Amino acid sequence: MSYKSRTESAELLILKLLNTRMSLSNNEKQHYFNLKKGYKGEKIFDSLTENLQCECIILNDLLLKQNNTMFQIDSLIITSETIYFFEVKNYEGDYYYESDRLYKKPNSEINNPLNQLNRSESLLRQLLQNLGLNTPINASVVFINPEFTLYQTPLNKPFIFPTQVNRYLKNLHKTSSKLNGKHKLLADKLISLHIKDSPFKLLPSYDYDQLRKGITCVKCTSFSMSVEGRKCVCKECGQVELVAIAVMRNVKEFKLLFPNRRITTNVIHQWCKVVTSKKRIRRILEKNLKIVGVHQWSYYE
Repeated sequence: MSYKSRTESAELLILKLLNTRMSLSNNEKQHYFNLKKGYKGEKIFDSLTENLQCECIILNDLLLKQNNTMFQIDSLIITSETIYFFEVKNYEGDYYYESDRLYKKPNSEINNPLNQLNRSESLLRQLLQNLGLNTPINASVVFINPEFTLYQTPLNKPFIFPTQVNRYLKNLHKTSSKLNGKHKLLADKLISLHIKDSPFKLLPSYDYDQLRKGITCVKCTSFSMSVEGRKCVCKECGQVELVAIAVMRNVKEFKLLFPNRRITTNVIHQWCKVVTSKKRIRRILEKNLKIVGVHQWSYYE
């Protein structure tokens, strides 16, 4: 089990909502799909590391700062003698390596993940030294997608290919590792240093009026929802959800998109659209949120 689990970033969650409620440009859509694909690859790797039986502490998705420079760690595994640091890539297709550069065939150069890995490893080492630790770091780039091929790979590069991942983790599993309180203290310290809200969000501009209103299906994201008694039913896929749960899910989405706007009965009634009764919206909000203020100035938080 991971000591720090992975969740979708605010950037990915917001882009997912915007992709449903407005028209993204081609570049914005590509950025969203890249984030989505990257997250999927990281979750696949998580599912493999969670099966490790050796004594270790797994920290996923850390955003840290050292010397006023931020760096990200996809996966970190703390064992008794070594810290294993993984940069996970979900690349798909045919690539080749030439003169320390990475290309997608036929000739499209992409960022070499080793540059990011080396930078992050150096900053992590400095951070550990500031904490009084000189624990060895073993850093690798993991290519997790089985449809990935890299030609002309130098043998001395810290790459783990799809066909090697299971074998690599099996060898790690065989490592004799006995953890003590210091390892847990390190893990807790790194978690405490984790920056929860990344300042590097790449989001399109948007406002309330341009977004499509309505409750979306929790399964297929369709707007083809109808209210039937206490339930919301999707006409596209047949998914059924309690109205109260659907409304609160959309309240959560609204707060993510507009963190500075107040939650009121009128706003959520307009946002959900398909629930025609304001009284019903008010009852749901009163039951699940704290009311602030009185009469027409009241809102929920």
